[in-house]
Amino acid sequence: MTHYSFIVVSLACGNLKDNDLQRSPRFRLLLSALQDPMFISQTVNIMETLETEKLFSVEKPLLIPISDHSENKTKARRNAVVSVLLQPFLWLQMLCSRLNPSFVLGVVLVYGLNQGFSGSIFKVVTDYYWKDVQQVQPSVVQLYMGLYYIPWVMRPIWGLFTDIFLIKGYKRKPYFVVSGVLGLVSASAIVVLGKLPAALALSCLLGVSAAMAIADVVIDACIATNSINIRSLATDIQSLCMVCSSAGALVGYATSGVFVHRLGPQGALGVLAVPPATIIILGFLIYEKRSSTVLIQKNKKLYILQDTDGVRVAVKTMYKTIKYPQVWKPTLYMFISLALNISTHEGYFYWYTDPTAGPAFSQEFVGIIYAIGALASMFGVLIYQKKLKGYSFRNILFFAQLLYGFSGMLDLIFIKRWNLTLGIPDSFFVITEESFSRIISKIRWIPMVVLSTRLCPLGIEGTFFAFLMCIDSFGQLACKWGGGFVLHAFGVTRHEFGNLWLVILLRNILRFTTLCFIFLVPDSDHLDDLVPSDALPKNEPEEDDNQILLL
Repeated sequence: MTHYSFIVVSLACGNLKDNDLQRSPRFRLLLSALQDPMFISQTVNIMETLETEKLFSVEKPLLIPISDHSENKTKARRNAVVSVLLQPFLWLQMLCSRLNPSFVLGVVLVYGLNQGFSGSIFKVVTDYYWKDVQQVQPSVVQLYMGLYYIPWVMRPIWGLFTDIFLIKGYKRKPYFVVSGVLGLVSASAIVVLGKLPAALALSCLLGVSAAMAIADVVIDACIATNSINIRSLATDIQSLCMVCSSAGALVGYATSGVFVHRLGPQGALGVLAVPPATIIILGFLIYEKRSSTVLIQKNKKLYILQDTDGVRVAVKTMYKTIKYPQVWKPTLYMFISLALNISTHEGYFYWYTDPTAGPAFSQEFVGIIYAIGALASMFGVLIYQKKLKGYSFRNILFFAQLLYGFSGMLDLIFIKRWNLTLGIPDSFFVITEESFSRIISKIRWIPMVVLSTRLCPLGIEGTFFAFLMCIDSFGQLACKWGGGFVLHAFGVTRHEFGNLWLVILLRNILRFTTLCFIFLVPDSDHLDDLVPSDALPKNEPEEDDNQILLL
């Protein structure tokens, strides 16, 4: 009997004892069947197939317990949440590894604390200060707000100082200290000196604004340099700026109403003294290589550059660069898009805090509105960083401006109180409107700043970027003053808001009009070269005076 025959007999008669095996009819039947060669070959094939399948198969349970499924899903969710929470920290770690950590700290302090937090406190508290303490008309406040932009318009001058005039061998560090001292003194004076005349109070607030502008110019010079040297990080640096600014504004707006309610409008202005103190500390902490001289390269030789020569070279290079169509066309669009967007903020603010004509929002709720808007701005930055930064500047700005015009219609619905007709409460509607408007505004603003960094020539990037931002400040100045004149022309006062909806409608029409100038924006992305090659530094300049390069 073969090996497989024995196996078959054993399987068939395994339950029988040895004495009963010979008498078993089953045994006799199998024994006769095993005499058939066909039966034996088929049995051998079946057994070999079964052994092969058993050898190469992996035993798996037919059903996985329900508890295992739930544990796997729980672990997957936990890992997803952890990865999302760690992503911002990994992104910051990447930036710190490729850039200097003190530069990242400077961006956080200037954009997060000095512009985001301090700027939001400045906006809310000064609104209540002019309305309740000085008791001036909204159109006049619009003009005052336009004056706040004068230090920002002067940014090319601050840029020239930071690029040309060294202090103790440093171009950036001393100006942080100067900015901090100016802001600290101005903010403290308006609180310590009590109720001031309007002109003197405006001077102190201009000092606070000037401190912000100087610190912004100095850090923007560092940003422009890093954006040019590490082109792939240009959008990441701007996203870091916007995230810090939005996060600081979120905290500032959330606490501004509480400060005004607890300390009063004038006492709350004392909070503006805290951020400048940190800027003074930043001036000692930020890393910068010390240099004893500023050099120029001419006729393949290096010469020591005097201060007057530096100003002349910088102005000449700026004039030469701005003449290129690739530079002046997008610059003109940025000015037009800002200037045509006339500001109606003060009339809007006076209306929704009025106890009779408007919804009479409280000081705390006004801060909450702005805080949620700042949070929405962070989502706008995230949307741009994750989904939009690969698209061309022209496409992004076209659709952003289009949505910006539609978002302005929500203000018109709110002024006419149509939201109550639709059954939507005022609080819910104004928060929704503010959030949507902030998201679109941020998506519209980031490409403009990234585009500005790509237009800067090396050597005077701080001055030229400040010059471009100066043009933007002129646009914002025209926006504020234009809004003030329109509010005055339509008779909008502290207690009269009958024509406010017409002002809002005119503003929205002008927003759509901006789309007619979109052709001025280049159809390129942040990785393309926008500045012509002859405007950039060369290793072997020609012997023409136009080729003098600031190093």
